[in-house]
Amino acid sequence: MTPAPLAARLRIPSGPLFFPVTAYGPDGAVDLDTYRLHVRRGVEAGAAAVFACCGTGEFHALTPEEFEGCVRAAVEAAEGRVPVVAGAGYGTALAVRYARLAERAGADGLLAMPPYLVRAAQEGLLRHYRELAAATSLPVIVYQRDNAVFTPETVVELARTEGIIGFKDGLGDLDLMQRIVSAVRTEVPGDFLYFNGLPTAELTQLAYRGIGITLYSSAAFCFAPEIALACHTAFRTGDDATANRLIDGFYRPFVELRDKGRGYAVSLVKAAVRMRGLDVGEVRPPLHEPGGDHVKQLARLIERGHALLEEDR
Repeated sequence: MTPAPLAARLRIPSGPLFFPVTAYGPDGAVDLDTYRLHVRRGVEAGAAAVFACCGTGEFHALTPEEFEGCVRAAVEAAEGRVPVVAGAGYGTALAVRYARLAERAGADGLLAMPPYLVRAAQEGLLRHYRELAAATSLPVIVYQRDNAVFTPETVVELARTEGIIGFKDGLGDLDLMQRIVSAVRTEVPGDFLYFNGLPTAELTQLAYRGIGITLYSSAAFCFAPEIALACHTAFRTGDDATANRLIDGFYRPFVELRDKGRGYAVSLVKAAVRMRGLDVGEVRPPLHEPGGDHVKQLARLIERGHALLEEDR
């Protein structure tokens, strides 16, 4: 655990937010040595934070024991240089258990993913996240997506809750997000954090930046840190020409390829990490590996992305 408050370290990131994949060995077991190397390389490449065992890291596929081992390994690899945020999810009891495991492993914060399966009313969602926030000393970022969609009024109450420091949007409803940002700004003045959490968030980040949301997830950083860093710099400095060139030539085609297979937001990223020379293994069921033709298209896209960087020099 790093000493500085998580919110302060995330507020103005020096680089992309890194969501590492979880490495598995040939026998299918978690490979902590390769995972440490993956995290270390990301930190050294310029990540501003490590979000361990979240969506891209196959949180859903890990046992509690594997989860704690991976979070501890990420903390070790980060060496305090950047904060480590761990996933937490399922029902309230299990989410609390994962939160406590993350705290014991040295994490700096939690990304609270949607509850498992059920579609709850706003009252139940608020109680769930408040109980999670009260369970440990770790600051919590609430993740909106799938069956956890919030009204502006509920997010105001989340922002008032001790221990909840931010809100990550994986829904993509910009009208709703503008109303959420406005309501919290009006009712709870302060420094509540917002994140663009859509898959391949770079594609939509110019739109999110327009409503004041500058923080975003970068799955592409896992396998193409040079491209992700260039795009992050373009967003941060207002170099929209470079951002649009990378969106048009790399990110949009990548999203179109990603959308050709269910689960490709994880398995395509993992295939790309292997393609770049680090054997992190395959995804666990129920996800599946991308088809051979899609892998070939992925290789061409990565080459194209790096060619775009050369054009800018």
